Amino acid sequence: MGRIAGVFNTDNAGARMIRALEALNIREGAGFWICTEHTDFYVQDLQELRQRAPLMRDTTQCLACSSCSPFLSREGSKNRFVADAEIYNLDEIKTRYQVEGARSSDVLADLLDKGLLDARVDGSYAYAYWSRDAPQGADVYVARDILGLSPICFAHTDGFAFASEKKALEAMGYSYAIELDPRILLRYDLEDDRLVFVRRAFFEAVPAITDAKEEIQDALLGLLRASITRRIPRDGKFGVLFSGGLDSTLIAYLCRELGADFVCYTVAVADPEMKEAEDGVYARSIASDLGLALRIKRIGVEDIERYLAAIVPLIDDTNGVTISVALPLYLACEMANEDGMQTVLYGLGTEELFAGYERHKRVNADDLNRACRAGLMGMHERDLYRDDVVAHALGISLRAPFLAPELVDYALKIPAAYKLSNGENKVILRAIAMELGLEKVARRKKRAVQYGSNMTKAIEKLAKGRGYRYTRDYLRTFYPSRAMWGSAPRPRKPCKGLKLGCLFSSGKDSTFALWLMQKAGYPIECLITIKSRNPASYMFHTPAVELVELQAEAIGVPLIMRETEGEKEKELEDLRAALREAKVRYRIEGVITGALWSTYQKERIERIAADENLKVFAPLWHMNQETELRLTVSNFEVIFTSISAYGLDKSWLGRKITPEDIDRLVDLDRRLMRYRDRPVRRFAGLNIAGEGGEFESLVLDGPLFKKKLVIMESEIIEEDANTARLVVQEAKLEEKRI
Repeated sequence: MGRIAGVFNTDNAGARMIRALEALNIREGAGFWICTEHTDFYVQDLQELRQRAPLMRDTTQCLACSSCSPFLSREGSKNRFVADAEIYNLDEIKTRYQVEGARSSDVLADLLDKGLLDARVDGSYAYAYWSRDAPQGADVYVARDILGLSPICFAHTDGFAFASEKKALEAMGYSYAIELDPRILLRYDLEDDRLVFVRRAFFEAVPAITDAKEEIQDALLGLLRASITRRIPRDGKFGVLFSGGLDSTLIAYLCRELGADFVCYTVAVADPEMKEAEDGVYARSIASDLGLALRIKRIGVEDIERYLAAIVPLIDDTNGVTISVALPLYLACEMANEDGMQTVLYGLGTEELFAGYERHKRVNADDLNRACRAGLMGMHERDLYRDDVVAHALGISLRAPFLAPELVDYALKIPAAYKLSNGENKVILRAIAMELGLEKVARRKKRAVQYGSNMTKAIEKLAKGRGYRYTRDYLRTFYPSRAMWGSAPRPRKPCKGLKLGCLFSSGKDSTFALWLMQKAGYPIECLITIKSRNPASYMFHTPAVELVELQAEAIGVPLIMRETEGEKEKELEDLRAALREAKVRYRIEGVITGALWSTYQKERIERIAADENLKVFAPLWHMNQETELRLTVSNFEVIFTSISAYGLDKSWLGRKITPEDIDRLVDLDRRLMRYRDRPVRRFAGLNIAGEGGEFESLVLDGPLFKKKLVIMESEIIEEDANTARLVVQEAKLEEKRI
């Protein structure tokens, strides 16, 4: 295990890198390999790194990783490679592809050099490859395993930076980190300060397997057995996160069958006012039946608070469910660490692969495997980042046997009837358990760890006892304000959990900003829209703004809408009135803006918000404009509702904007910039994000939307060849398909 980070095209890159490494939980005994445009060196610890800081004083490019042994640069190569990697089928890969190396990172580097990295690599990894001697110029490539088991986050503001954890980017001065989608490979062009997003293939859910149920059971059991075999460490004991449920018992049973040396770890809240934790009861019973070594951590309600103080800032979240899941994992890993173990196996992945959630029961059978696939694609944000950060903080390698690539590929194609039948979930896994003689486990109903351990009840009891109506308000007391880092003074970061309103225009920027803040764990209480009667408003978006009512319904958030005459500066008082209404009705404590580079808008929003004692969140501020547009288009269905720029025409209106369209905008910008010295303004270049009025946008669908916005009738009004707008005459919401 290790952690990686990089920062490019940025002043004080060396100092930023030191702060990033200080922020990460680097395990004892790990040193650091540092590479800049001037020098490479290895240091034993952070103290020695700080002493070597003068070597990085003038650097603007820096790459680093933590490692227990020095990284050996390839002789004669200017390229550099860092990785946080654990490849479980290392010997198989080395034999198949004729690559060398004793460590996972070495083998990974060889595979990349030969262009052989594919889904057959069974492992958890994130890497960065700095190509410094390519004929076409220097590039940095950043990617992670296709499921997202190893975390990696990035920022493209004031240069480009990435790190294994969000807090490392925050320490470098990047307040809003974006977690890299595992299905994307990033290529950063150092010369042009430009990110290219390369889409990677993911597992398919079709065609369904047509074998008999018994054959599927045998094949699945074989794949699980092989996966566990690869994940068992070769030296020393390991742990199994054990609840006495179906998933963890299958893992423990097969580990015992393989003759492995392991201990099962169970966490349960013990409180006289609560029923005994179900996980503790089942874990004791099953472990006794199977002869498994078991350690149970029983924790009192009052003792939980000291763990909350560690966990809430660690995972950077105040969501009650997230924390309730993280706590048992943290405590189990802590026990394993106390026992001198470095590896823990757990059953993550079965709920998505085998339709274990209640929501799967509401899905048509024909769509079930696609629903499983969609859920799997969201695990990196929902589960995997949290779990990795918690385990890594305690020096534990957390391994999920059900998420082996071959097993995932197979499981996604198992017929729906073998996953859900007559209200019973995980049918095929229960059948395997019955075949192995685990009848008690096979018949146990699903019980999520936060409930089976009594952790949710305990946190709710603590919140109520401390006088909090909502759990999230209690949890945010454990999230400290932290000073921002960077070359210039920055405001202190407000506590997580602040109730926010979002200045919402119906377009891509406000929608993307809203999504980023929601993903960061902030509760969104309302949308705030100012509808201007002046189409040339300096402050407010006007095309199709009336559709925010449908968008608010689709998102499921209440809307405050106020109209304004749109007179310059006077329109700000209408904004003030809307913010005051939001404070009274929804008790908001802050407001989100989608401002990118418009100082005019941002300064005025900040001034009014300060008058109203509201904090301002601008997660897109100074983000690279092309990157912002690419991220938005890759996550949302966006159309243009107006165009007003040389090189654009009415063909851009009313249709979904694609990555290829962004390529066309980039090319147009480059062509126009050739004429930037001419006095005619239309040749001054193109704002790729449209913030100069080149185009306006409307979001029809995306991860925020519970329903999809559909335009039923519209017309295009054309003023000239380069100026036109889409007038929406009728629109409605439709249910979304998987």
